[in-house]
Amino acid sequence: MDESVRAIRAPRTGGAGPTPEELLTQVARGSEAAFEQLYAVVAAPVFGVVRRVVRDSGQSEEVTQEVLVELWRTATRYNPARGSAVNWALTLAHRRAVDRVRSAQARTDREQKAGAMSPGREFDEVSEAVTARLEREQVRRCLSSLTELQRESVMLAYYGGKTYPEVAELLRSPLGTIKTRLRDGLIRLRDCLGVTR
Repeated sequence: MDESVRAIRAPRTGGAGPTPEELLTQVARGSEAAFEQLYAVVAAPVFGVVRRVVRDSGQSEEVTQEVLVELWRTATRYNPARGSAVNWALTLAHRRAVDRVRSAQARTDREQKAGAMSPGREFDEVSEAVTARLEREQVRRCLSSLTELQRESVMLAYYGGKTYPEVAELLRSPLGTIKTRLRDGLIRLRDCLGVTR
């Protein structure tokens, strides 16, 4: 048992001041001075209990504050026949700390469940989509830099899926001319796109 708790539980004698039970009774009547004295007696042990359960210092301070506010608000519920004032405060602290841990775990579980259920895109998918769009825009810009005859030949062959002879027939040009247009057009595209061999 913690020495500070043992010292608090020790009965007071010879004008040493009111006991925690007497202080809590006065707090129940609205005495702020009694609450200040009770606070000085129970704050450290309450924090100790909360800290052991919650483990996070910042959250332990928050829970301790909540417990002390609850002591102020619910002092009228304290029944000396059921135990000491310090034990009552420590019981409130333990319950509140366990509630905080359970609440945090439930929140984590909900977030993990929601994350598993949502088909959200991963960062890489979004990045790839943006990159693909930018590349398409660059290809369009580079296609517009070709001559009309080169662009038409490239579009039919590479985007229309036509063979070189089919392109020659559609454009009513000799096959050799189409091959030259395509070669020159592809070289210009490669240079425009910054593709290196």
